[in-house]
Amino acid sequence: MEQAMTGIRDTERGFRTLATIGYFAAFVALGLAYASLGPTLTDLAVAVGSNLTQISYLFTARGLGYLAGSLVGGRLYDMMRGHPVMAGVLLMTSLLMAAIPMATMLWMLIVMLFLIGMSEGAIDVGGNTLLVWVHKDKVAPYMNAMHFFFGVGAFISPIIIAQVMLMGGGLRWSYWALALLALPVSVFVLRLKSPQPNGSPEAAAGASTEPASGLAQGVAALGRDLHLVALIAIFFFLYVGAESGFGGWIATYAMATGLGDATTAAYLTSAFWGALTLGRLLSIPIAARFTPRQVLFGDLVGCLVSVGVLLLWPGVAIATWIGTFGAGFAMASIFPTTLSLAERHMTISGTITAFFFVGGSLGGMALPWLIGQLFERVGPQVTPVTIMGAVALSCAIFLLMGLHTRRGRGGVIGR
Repeated sequence: MEQAMTGIRDTERGFRTLATIGYFAAFVALGLAYASLGPTLTDLAVAVGSNLTQISYLFTARGLGYLAGSLVGGRLYDMMRGHPVMAGVLLMTSLLMAAIPMATMLWMLIVMLFLIGMSEGAIDVGGNTLLVWVHKDKVAPYMNAMHFFFGVGAFISPIIIAQVMLMGGGLRWSYWALALLALPVSVFVLRLKSPQPNGSPEAAAGASTEPASGLAQGVAALGRDLHLVALIAIFFFLYVGAESGFGGWIATYAMATGLGDATTAAYLTSAFWGALTLGRLLSIPIAARFTPRQVLFGDLVGCLVSVGVLLLWPGVAIATWIGTFGAGFAMASIFPTTLSLAERHMTISGTITAFFFVGGSLGGMALPWLIGQLFERVGPQVTPVTIMGAVALSCAIFLLMGLHTRRGRGGVIGR
């Protein structure tokens, strides 16, 4: 009997290890796709004969797709238990990335970015939900690690683009290289069995579940924690908007302020995502030592200071590099830490995670679009101004989240 139990534990440990590797790889692929738009924005505008105001609608299209993918994906993960869904959307992402440089008209790019946004939203919801199902209350360091691997993909994406362009490959080979890197991850994830959702009797017993039961549990959990879900969704709206605005427009901002050419701007974008990657790596041990509330407080203060550097010294190269690196580093653990905070105060389901990502996708659509609409009319300085406003409002929502969770837990502090 003891040997049998040891074998079961070893099997479960092996499953958790392989599943975690799959989610990490999926988030590398997600980062590759997500960070590709910023450094290629100007080239895409030239390819389809558009200006910056018009090309900014690509952010809107991807944001709308992200919203749709988050909503639909969350329900699919609850119903289908995950891995076939994630494998399918990873394949969809790879194929669409390969198709982007073939577009010759703006509307074609808009449709492609909408579909890529859908697949990105489904990958994001899936990774965060499935990781919680696999690791349960021990998820915090794994959550930070998974988002670190998103940063890895986002960091190397502009570097790959810059290097391919320097070698004469142009826009087409830049996107084809990214698509090829993302393709094998789909096959790996498809071969893994799917985990059971948190809180279900079947998860504890190891039995199979009916699809409808997972969906019903997700809807019930949403009803119990609606106020906190709404606050976190608004927080994600502001944070993701700030991150997307920075990552999507810092290259164009650098060129417009005379800080460098397209290659330099791509490296500046890479510095932002590289700092975010480093921050997420360091956040793994930090998450094991400090509460999510403490980590978020430090992150938000760091964001305010870093964006403030850009505002105080506009167009100064060293200030732009310091502010960019600092913003990426400070933003690094906000997303995974907020999800870890949510896991401490509610039952996480695919449906609830989807609502978080709806907020994030709306922010990722609205703020970069707003920057694009004002960039040529007001000037490049609208980029840090808009981001600073989003970060300041994030601080206010963070305070409201703290008041709500303490009141809901009878005044318990330090969770």
